[in-house]
Amino acid sequence: MAAITIELPDMIIKELETAPGAISRCVLESVALEGYRSQRLSRGEVRQLLGLTWHETETFLARHGMVYHYTAEDFEEDQKTLDKIVKVS
Repeated sequence: MAAITIELPDMIIKELETAPGAISRCVLESVALEGYRSQRLSRGEVRQLLGLTWHETETFLARHGMVYHYTAEDFEEDQKTLDKIVKVS
C-alpha cells in the first residue's frame, strides 16, 4: 500500500476535521466514490479500499447516489451463467 500526501489550506482542515483522521477518511471516501462513478473501481474494490463489509459498501454507495454499472453485456453473461447452472441441476 502506498501513502499519498496532500496539502490543504488551514481553513479547509478546520472545516473538515471533526475528529482525528476525519480528513483522511473523507479524502479516501471521495477517491472511492469518484473511482466508482468513473468506472475505474468496481464495487469490490471500493469495499476493499474502504475496509467495509459487502452490506456496508452497498449502503455507502446508495447513500451517495451511486447506481449499479450493469450493462446489457453483463446481463447476457449472467443469463449464460444461469443457463449453465440450470442445465447442471
